[in-house]
Amino acid sequence: MSQSNRPTAYERLTARAARIATINEAASMLGWDASAMMPSGGGAARGDQFAVLAGIAHTLATAPEVADDLAAAEAQPPEGVWEQENLRLLRHGHTRATAVPGDLVETFARASSACEKIWRVARADANFSTVAASLTELMSMVREQAQALAPALGLSPYDALMDGYQPGITTADVAPVFADYATFLTTALPRAEELQASRGPARQPQGPFSEDVQEALCRRLSLRAGLEAEHSRLDRSAHPFCGGTPTDVRITTRYRTDSFHQALMGVMHETGHALYERGLPTAFARQPVGNAAGMGAHESQSLIVEMQACRSDAYLSWLGPQLHETFGGEAAPYAPENLGRALRQVHRGFIRVDADEMTYPAHVILRFRLEQALISGDLAVADLPGAWNEGMHALLGITPPDDAQGVLQDIHWYDGLVGYFPSYSMGAMAAAQLMAAARRDVGGLDAALAQGNLAPLLGWLREKVHGQGSLYGFNDLLRHATGKPLDPRDFEAHLTARYLT
Repeated sequence: MSQSNRPTAYERLTARAARIATINEAASMLGWDASAMMPSGGGAARGDQFAVLAGIAHTLATAPEVADDLAAAEAQPPEGVWEQENLRLLRHGHTRATAVPGDLVETFARASSACEKIWRVARADANFSTVAASLTELMSMVREQAQALAPALGLSPYDALMDGYQPGITTADVAPVFADYATFLTTALPRAEELQASRGPARQPQGPFSEDVQEALCRRLSLRAGLEAEHSRLDRSAHPFCGGTPTDVRITTRYRTDSFHQALMGVMHETGHALYERGLPTAFARQPVGNAAGMGAHESQSLIVEMQACRSDAYLSWLGPQLHETFGGEAAPYAPENLGRALRQVHRGFIRVDADEMTYPAHVILRFRLEQALISGDLAVADLPGAWNEGMHALLGITPPDDAQGVLQDIHWYDGLVGYFPSYSMGAMAAAQLMAAARRDVGGLDAALAQGNLAPLLGWLREKVHGQGSLYGFNDLLRHATGKPLDPRDFEAHLTARYLT
């Protein structure tokens, strides 16, 4: 508070931002509940709840006095680089909010909630036609939002959507990186497959693997990685995710009794997201500058834990005996070398969330291309399944046998999330770059991983990434942590070392 005991314009803005953030936290918890706990009959009422909360937050963000306070605060900016960046982010958020009509915000919230519920049925039946009409309506609203945001932000419609997930990164940044990777994959993938075949298949542990036993193991490994029990939950859902709030993080996974790999590594992936949320700067909680630095940054944190740390030779040398003790049976499948082959198998599969790290970017490239076509109007929703299958065949040489393993597999589009997918592969590339820097900076990092100890890595990430909030944009955050902006060569070097030697 100012010396006159009257709040300054900046203080009024931060108080309002905190109120909006609290409303969004409530919506996040309702979203977790809808996926993990809510009975199917609650869907319509939940859609109303989402719509009302979104409308209240939008009204607060676009009130006339906000523009006045922003102008006053910018005329006499606060001291401190964190506060100044927070003010810039408040202005950016206001620009986005005022560009989109309030009635569209509420209508979209209801439509996305309804479409998601229909998608669940369509995916279970492997029948895209069930959800096609609802998705067509939702995509029309997404395009309307994009058209409204584009001139306000000075971006193309698709870039305006990407800005909502990873600010500062545009199609011009992503497209050449993805094109280069697609070229890399044409030679790297066959080489990896040939080398893998020459070594023979991994010995697979014999199930069945009890879901309850898997869940207990996942909880234990997540806690050992640094996620505190008093600030987190692990539950089950149709699609793994991390939600909640920085002090009440909710992660979910799904289990199969014939294999524990997907659930275990899925939980470690979501634990990486959760650790990021737990490490955000508390001094700027519920302020834009105190948030994560975008979804590309967020994905880098999930993937540095799952792919870079927990699938490393060092960590697997510790994990193998833990798995054997948990599940019993023969010891050979849990030997580090065999476990590495089992958990790092290159496979041309249909499902993105189950993909290995070499083929995973192809799944993202496909969605990136289809999203652009949807937003430009070059691709109709009704033609999505065919376009999906053609694109998958072009990139990986395989064609999904049904819609459930194709266009229906991801929740994102059916929840109105367009422009999100590029963040996944930008995050994977950033994770490789960050891990290379961490190995340079942190002595004995692999020795610690060989003891199942992620604390040295987590400490480095807390300083270089988590604690920085949104003080830096994506590339500047990487410069701060590694000395350079995103460099895809680090990712290709990592893949070459792991799969091509």
